[in-house]
Amino acid sequence: MKPFMRAQLERNVQRLSELDFLLSREDIMKDMTQFLALSREHAEVAALVTPYQRWLQLTHDSDSAHTMLQDSDPGVQAMAQEEIATATVQTEALLAQLQRMLLPKDPDDARNAFLEIRAGTGGDESTLFAGDLLRMYTRFCAERGWRVEVVSESPSELGGYKEVVVRIEGSGVYGCLKFESGGHRVQRVPVTETQGRIHTSACTVAVLAEPDEAEAIKINPSDLRIDTFRASGAGGQHINKTDSAVRITHLPTGIVAECQDGRSQHSNKAQALRVLTARIQEKDRSERAAKDAAERKSLIGSGDRSDRIRTYNFPQGRFTDHRINLTLYKLLAIMEGDLGDVVEALQAYEAAQQLAALEDAV
Repeated sequence: MKPFMRAQLERNVQRLSELDFLLSREDIMKDMTQFLALSREHAEVAALVTPYQRWLQLTHDSDSAHTMLQDSDPGVQAMAQEEIATATVQTEALLAQLQRMLLPKDPDDARNAFLEIRAGTGGDESTLFAGDLLRMYTRFCAERGWRVEVVSESPSELGGYKEVVVRIEGSGVYGCLKFESGGHRVQRVPVTETQGRIHTSACTVAVLAEPDEAEAIKINPSDLRIDTFRASGAGGQHINKTDSAVRITHLPTGIVAECQDGRSQHSNKAQALRVLTARIQEKDRSERAAKDAAERKSLIGSGDRSDRIRTYNFPQGRFTDHRINLTLYKLLAIMEGDLGDVVEALQAYEAAQQLAALEDAV
């Protein structure tokens, strides 16, 4: 175990002792608010200290077993070797668990998310690729049991999207998909190409954490301009005969959100307001993050839409994530939603970066 990890864990052991003492005091037990807050902290610290104490015990047992190897009795030596092997496996597992638990947690990781896909350079081919990306993410979400709901869409004539925004609901959605923000480049022969030439097109993807209504930033109603218009696309007679679609503009920032998928103006307004709040919070998050040079030098989670983070090369069947130099030759499977290996690699990279930052801070 690295010294900085051990120092942090020892501080938690000391804090647990302090919390045990505080929770035994009568004056604190009478103050229910303080008692509950300390009880929650006690549970969090104990969850970290318990595996650490188990690791200490296993390390001590392993050291004792190593001294038994000096015994002249072959039976004792065999027993010692077995104990060392068992302790080694368990201590390595506990060490990995403790490393994960020490990493700083992003409170937004557990939230639902809005996924925005916009066609970029490449004309019609770019809009078709936007549709392919939506299908990829939709299938990935379905495999995880997440619910996908279209908030707004601007279909293209060939069946793709100029722009599409969806809301994804499920456990840990944002923490899993936040790495998708950025520029996605595709290299393939478009369906509109008659001479078989390979074209390069691009789309931008943005993933925004859905705001917690209790913690969402407060928007002054006087800062909003709300426009209603007739929804386009499928939806039946009702949606096409009424001005049910809603567009909300936040005047101070110029940020716009719209929703036309709901059946009523009221539901569309509520959904558009949620998207608008998420975009404003993402803007605030990006501005705060820009001040933190150390973290923002990493492309992981930067959300900078101008970054080219991915290349999808269809002639070679190659998928490349440029941030971590990950190349996989299973592009067709990935386009069918098989993103598990990619997400795990990005999460592992982020964890390694965070662990290195913790070590540097000590």
